[in-house]
Amino acid sequence: MRIYLLMAHPDAISFNGALADAYEAAARQRGHEIRRHDLGRLNFDPILHRGYEVIQELEPDLLAAQENIAWCEHWVIFYPVWWGSVPALLKGFFDRVLLPGFAYHPHETGPFWDKRLTGRTARIVTTADAPSLYLWWQYRNSDLNTIRRAVLNYCGIGPVKSTRIGSVRFLSADKRRQWLERMPGLVPK
Repeated sequence: MRIYLLMAHPDAISFNGALADAYEAAARQRGHEIRRHDLGRLNFDPILHRGYEVIQELEPDLLAAQENIAWCEHWVIFYPVWWGSVPALLKGFFDRVLLPGFAYHPHETGPFWDKRLTGRTARIVTTADAPSLYLWWQYRNSDLNTIRRAVLNYCGIGPVKSTRIGSVRFLSADKRRQWLERMPGLVPK
């Protein structure tokens, strides 16, 4: 299987980075083809300066990301939950990469659109300092709902599975190791 791994914590040397490393190693061991981007290392302007009225020229790193999305059969995204949402850099990445004509095609008349990224599945792996139950109870999993429904499903990607790792700042070294050991179980067969 062709897997595009997007490690979307701006700091590659983080628990998210370690989780992505464990996932990548397991996927390679199973014989999957992997292409990976560490979002914090990409060079691009995350701001849509004029919305979609004028499409900004894509930087080389974003062109490579579009190529990886078009290439993949499965997209896995690792990110931390900050302020009940995704890091700003990830939001800017989506704004700049998932463009009309590439990820979806709006109809000329009416409110509907064609989904251009069908035939792909996805996995979201998130970490949070807050307990997982709190994120569900207080925010109704706002980050997962946004990424799953308003981003990936909107473009035709599905099903989208998710794994939430809560209370990260309170995890012992042993619990962190246990989570790292779970990553192979998330890799598609």
